[in-house]
Amino acid sequence: MVVSMTGFGRGKIESKQHIVTVEMKSVNHRFSEYFIRMPKQLMKIEDKLKKKLTEYIKRGKVDVFVTISGEGLIHRNLHIDWNLVEDYYQLVTQLKSKYSFEEEISLQEFLTRPELITLEEMEDENNEIEILVLEAVVIAAKQLKHMRESEGTELLKDFQFQLEQFEAALTKLTSHAPTVVEQYRDRLVKRMKELVDVTADESRILTEVAIFADKSDITEELTRLNSHLVQFHHTLQSAEPIGRKLDFMIQEMNREVNTIGSKANDSSISTLVVELKTILEKLREQIQNVE
Repeated sequence: MVVSMTGFGRGKIESKQHIVTVEMKSVNHRFSEYFIRMPKQLMKIEDKLKKKLTEYIKRGKVDVFVTISGEGLIHRNLHIDWNLVEDYYQLVTQLKSKYSFEEEISLQEFLTRPELITLEEMEDENNEIEILVLEAVVIAAKQLKHMRESEGTELLKDFQFQLEQFEAALTKLTSHAPTVVEQYRDRLVKRMKELVDVTADESRILTEVAIFADKSDITEELTRLNSHLVQFHHTLQSAEPIGRKLDFMIQEMNREVNTIGSKANDSSISTLVVELKTILEKLREQIQNVE
């Protein structure tokens, strides 16, 4: 099936102590990349989260944002460097004695010194939070996947429409191709008569026509294009990620069309080649968003 690489998902889990919210968005990317932003105490489960995401997302760049609110996330403790406090006190006392300062030593002198008293934050180990985060990630990933599949359904409709246009142009080209050699023969006979004003040499005409027919023969290219179309339709129904395969097939189809264009010695075929290339370009742009 066709799955887009663009989407958004959100998951929210609440317990008595915590609220965990996970938001994720995905965009086009050649490979699979996951960027997770969450509190530092949860970094140890990053690999576990990425592994879980691969169950729902096979390709694309995915940004994941995890936010947690509630109790028990961080403990804050005041730390006093008593040795340094003692040194500071002795220094101030000696300065007062030596220089006869009259100011009293106040508590404020110590409280405003960041080197004496520091606030330490300790991250709590909390298995409940980890479980909640995993649950929220699954909810968001499922929502993201659903959105990508919905957009993929619309992409499939566009693919089918463009393929119908391509097949119609290819049918016109296939039916017109045999007439090119005959038209060339008629022009050649007319030209030779104009030049020599006598009956044209039939054997020479046959030789020239045979050379032209060999150079302008596009039977193989048409056969391969039809084969690619069958594979394209079949691939659209595959349950596996198909973006890279479709991109490769479009390159091959474009190469066949270019070859037809280089062999074409006919304005109608040239016009149809331009139409085919235009359709392939539209398909290629859309394929860039397929997982």
